[in-house]
Amino acid sequence: MSHTPLRKETDCLNCGANVQGRYCHICGQENTEPKETFWHMFTHFFYDITHFDGSFFVTLRDLLFRPGFLSREYMMGRRKKFLHPVRMYVFTSAVFFLVFFSLFQVSEDDISVVNEKARINDGFNTVKEEAFKNAKTKEDSARIARGLELLGYQETKKTDTVSGNNGGIKFKFGREVNSYQTLKEYDSVQNSLPKDQRDAGITKLVTRKSVQLNEKYKGDQTKIATELVNKFIHSFPYLLFVSLPLYALFLKLLYIRHRKQYYFADHGVFLIHLYIFTFLFLLLYFGLNKLNDKIHWGGIGVIQGILILTGLYYTLKAIRNFYRQGWGKTILKFIIFNILCLIFIIVLFAVFFAYSFYQI
Repeated sequence: MSHTPLRKETDCLNCGANVQGRYCHICGQENTEPKETFWHMFTHFFYDITHFDGSFFVTLRDLLFRPGFLSREYMMGRRKKFLHPVRMYVFTSAVFFLVFFSLFQVSEDDISVVNEKARINDGFNTVKEEAFKNAKTKEDSARIARGLELLGYQETKKTDTVSGNNGGIKFKFGREVNSYQTLKEYDSVQNSLPKDQRDAGITKLVTRKSVQLNEKYKGDQTKIATELVNKFIHSFPYLLFVSLPLYALFLKLLYIRHRKQYYFADHGVFLIHLYIFTFLFLLLYFGLNKLNDKIHWGGIGVIQGILILTGLYYTLKAIRNFYRQGWGKTILKFIIFNILCLIFIIVLFAVFFAYSFYQI
């Protein structure tokens, strides 16, 4: 409710209905004077902020120190004094990923992609230059060349070299794509082959994308790897969003005998609160990592170990408090749930990694 004075007129400025009291019974708009002073705007803003902070900190306190309590209160309909789970999830995830992306931004210096063949040939090239410096006749040069060939040296073409700070290898998915300089060249070669010898399906998609990336980044494999990793990292918010209803389905199946008591949305709310706790937990964990990089104190590792055990106990306690089952069933279902989550998170990682590959 705002502190702006009420209008003398009783017609709603939004829908035109006759207002009885402070709020319109049709659209819900407050029947206050539309012209506000700066002071009214400031007090309204301050009220909204403090109201949000009050709800947030009450919710945060119960979330951290009363595992499973918020989810159960929400399911029972006692929601007034708590921040809505979705609103809190959006807020905490925004803060978490803002910090996460600032801490885990991969640069080209962090990528090390090694081309063993190019490295060996570089060594041969050095030996070759030194050897030919001492060659006085054509016969000497010929003997040196034959000796290098016997050792496995082959003249490299420009298309075989790789640029970048750390060297690298071309993207290879079951076949050689280094020989294609452009996508146009690859398509031309494919069109010249008989239909039964052309690439098809996944092979064609992956090979065309590999050639396209090599053309786009001029063969700089370090830059390609950097772009791919950063694109994949920035897909994590979407990955978590997709995982939430999937994991809620696992919980619904695990507690199928209580389907009349727990609806699908109830499992979802429980997971949202668990995700929020995980965001806060990881912020603290990563913060300790950064602190350890500064002070190099061995005790931080012990603190992190205690944190992991605390997080594990918190999750078990939250499941037990929310679903109201004994420790035996809770631990068993917790193990099954985590196995299912691990399997499908690997699948999701593979899908989102492939998606990131096609987005760079």
